[in-house]
Amino acid sequence: MNSFRFLHAADIHLDSPLIGLGKFEEASADRLQAATREALEGLIQFAIDERVDFMIIAGDLYDGDWKDHPTGLFFARQMGLLNDARIPVLVLKGNHDAASQITKSLQFPGNVRVFDHKKPQSLNVEGLDVVLHGQSFPEQHLTDNLVPGYPAPTPGSFNIGVLHTALEGGTIHANYAPCSIEELQNKGYNYWALGHVHDHKVISQEPYIVYPGNLQGRSIRETGPKGACLVTVDAGAVTSVEHVPLDVARWARLEVDVSGAERFEAVTEAIADAVDQAVEEQADGRLLACRIVLQGETGLDGELRARVPDLRAEATAATFRRGEPKAWIEKVRPQTSSAVSMEELIERADILGEVLESIPDALDDDAFTEALNAMLQAFKAALPNEVLKDSDDQLLRAVVAEDYPTLLEGVRAELAATLTKGGA
Repeated sequence: MNSFRFLHAADIHLDSPLIGLGKFEEASADRLQAATREALEGLIQFAIDERVDFMIIAGDLYDGDWKDHPTGLFFARQMGLLNDARIPVLVLKGNHDAASQITKSLQFPGNVRVFDHKKPQSLNVEGLDVVLHGQSFPEQHLTDNLVPGYPAPTPGSFNIGVLHTALEGGTIHANYAPCSIEELQNKGYNYWALGHVHDHKVISQEPYIVYPGNLQGRSIRETGPKGACLVTVDAGAVTSVEHVPLDVARWARLEVDVSGAERFEAVTEAIADAVDQAVEEQADGRLLACRIVLQGETGLDGELRARVPDLRAEATAATFRRGEPKAWIEKVRPQTSSAVSMEELIERADILGEVLESIPDALDDDAFTEALNAMLQAFKAALPNEVLKDSDDQLLRAVVAEDYPTLLEGVRAELAATLTKGGA
C-alpha cells in the first residue's frame, strides 16, 4: 500500500456572520467579517503548497441557507484552484449544508465529489488504494445513528470513514447523528474524519478518530487556534496527525484583575496591558478578538457596571494609543465585587438596606416563584443552544441551571453596585 498525505477539514461555515460585529464600525470588525473566506483561501493555498493527495471536508461547509450565489461561487473558485493542482476534494454535507437550497443545484469542478445523502456511499481516490465511506445529511435535524449503515472496510485499501456527528453527548453542539466511540472503533476503518464539534480533538488513536475543529473561530465560544489536520499515511498506517492553524483572526477570553483600582482610567489601562500581553502570547501574528472579564474587589464596582459601553470605548482607545491595532475588544464584562460588603449595605438604615435584605426572601412567595419560573422558561426557550450550554455570564448560567437563589443573589449584587455608584 502506497504512502500519501491528506487534509481533513470541517465546519468551515463559509460567510457565516460573526456574532456581535454589526454594531461596531472599527476596521478590525470588518477584518473579522471576512475571516471565514480568508481562512478558506489559506486552506486551499496550504493544500497546494504541501501538494497533498486529497482533501476531506467533513460537513458544514456552509452556514445554512443563503439567498444568492456569491458564497457558492466563491467556494467553486477555490475548488477550481485545487482542480488545477490535481487535488481531489471529498465533501460530506452536514446539518448546516442540508439547510441550503442553492447548493443543491450549483455545480462544482470535476475534482469535487459530494457524498450521497440517501444512503452511505464509498468513493475511491484515483491512483491510491484509498476508499472513503460517508453519507451526507438528508435534512438538517438528523438524529439517527448513521454508522450501522456504513459498509464494511474494503480489503487491501486504506479505509476512511467520513461522518458529521456529535458522538454521544459531551458537546455544546446539537446532538446530530449520535454514535459511540466503540462503534467507530469496531467498524474496522483506518481513520475517522469527523465534523460538527468545533474544537480540535483526537478521540482515539487506534484507529484515529479525529475532529479537526472549525477552520475559523466565529465568536467568543470558539477561542484558541483553529484550522485543519494534515494526515500522513505510510505503508497503510497513520504516522502523524498535525493540526495546522489556518485562522486569520483568533478569539480569546482575558481575565483582568483590577483589585484596588481607584480611577476609571486605571482600569482601561489595565485592559490595554492585558490585550498587549495576549497579542504577544496568543495571537501568532493574527488579529486577536478579545472579551475582557474584569475581576477583583474595587471601589469602582458600581461605576464599571453602570458604564459598560464607555468602558469598552475607552479601553479600545487605550489600545489605539499604543500603535496600529492588533486586537479588537468585542466586549467588556465587569465581574468585580464592591469594596463595601453586602452585610454593610444591608445594615444601612435606609430604603437600600431594606430592599437588599428582602430580595432573598422573595423565593418564599409561591406566586413570585411561579411567575419567575414562567418568565425564565420563556426566556430560555428563545436562546440558541450554544448560549444555553456555554456562557461566561454568571446570571445566565444561573438561569439555565434554574438556580434561583444564585440568580437573585446575583441580581442583588448588581442592584447594590448600581445604586452605590460613586460611593456607598
